[in-house]
Amino acid sequence: MPVTATAQTRPVPPAVCGIGHTGLMLYSTILAGGSGTRLWPLSRASQPKFLHPLTGTGRTLLQATADRITPLSAPGQVYVVTGTSHAAAVARQLPAVPAANILVEPSPRDSCAAVSLAAAVLAGRDPAAVMAVFSADHLIGDERAFTEVVKSAAVAARAGYLVTVGVKAVRPDPRFGYLHVGEQVQLSEPAHTEVRLVAEFKEKPTPQVAVGYLESGGYLWNAGMFVFMVQAYLAELARQKPALHAGVMRVADARGTPEAETVMAQVWPTLEKISVDYAVMEGAAAARKVATVPADFPWSDVGDFDSLGESLTADDAGNLIIGSGAPVTVLRDVKDAVIVSDSGRVIAAIGMDDVVIADTKDALLVCPRSRAQEVKQIVDQLKERGADEYL
Repeated sequence: MPVTATAQTRPVPPAVCGIGHTGLMLYSTILAGGSGTRLWPLSRASQPKFLHPLTGTGRTLLQATADRITPLSAPGQVYVVTGTSHAAAVARQLPAVPAANILVEPSPRDSCAAVSLAAAVLAGRDPAAVMAVFSADHLIGDERAFTEVVKSAAVAARAGYLVTVGVKAVRPDPRFGYLHVGEQVQLSEPAHTEVRLVAEFKEKPTPQVAVGYLESGGYLWNAGMFVFMVQAYLAELARQKPALHAGVMRVADARGTPEAETVMAQVWPTLEKISVDYAVMEGAAAARKVATVPADFPWSDVGDFDSLGESLTADDAGNLIIGSGAPVTVLRDVKDAVIVSDSGRVIAAIGMDDVVIADTKDALLVCPRSRAQEVKQIVDQLKERGADEYL
């Protein structure tokens, strides 16, 4: 499905794209934003979850994301969109990524502004670019399968589709959005895995509706990973959100000029705060311009401590103990617990099942794993009380 450029987008030249060290023509953008409030007190506004080693190794979530895309994009083809307060930490954790490829948002405007900024900047450097978008806080269990899925998504993107990765649902989980899958897409270029149209995006369902989705077999988890030609994406942005398109193009065009900071300060706060799903993908799906590559690899967005416990390998008692902060952890008759520490204190527990213990230097959280989603409400209460020093 070719995309016709409008007067508001730059014309698409012949397919000459930046070629990575693997020969695959793909750029990768990592979205490193948000504060991860459901992982409080470990994740804070100044030190969000993607900067923490929550991978079961010494690598942070951000570093693990960069490691994962190494077979797809050379370091010079990797971009990161992050906030002002995190830019220095991102640069330290990803020293191979060029400084010019770290795009700094002066304030959070949700995922559409972040994705659009990266697309606009990249379009100015390589108008024929194919760009993949990944979140900095995901865990993926089979990286070889992940690579094959993204390669297939790039094939569909070169055919003009906006592609989203859908992960096979293994349980009726109401914490995720879903993709209603349509018919198979026939591509002239062979893909590694099947590609299907997305009939509709579905918001986080009730538990009962999620059961129906799983039983039908026609729904995938919306993993929030995208692949597209930057010009195809910008054309859709211009069609659906012309003011947002005009704003990010002004910011991108001003980069590297003496007016860059002034333009960013003037334009960025005026951009609509909206997710890329709402702003672009849902409308594009209604126009049959969105495809998905069904993925069958272990995936988690590390949304809370319970999902962290589901994603990483536990000990024989089902306990997950991570972090470098507890010199000694003593457990008696404890099962299926998630224990995270950076406090330096000894942690001891007796006779507890399915609990979360998160211990930091200035705050301690204890709750049942089944109520881990409610941690965000604790953060909201702290905000209401003006306890910003703990956020």
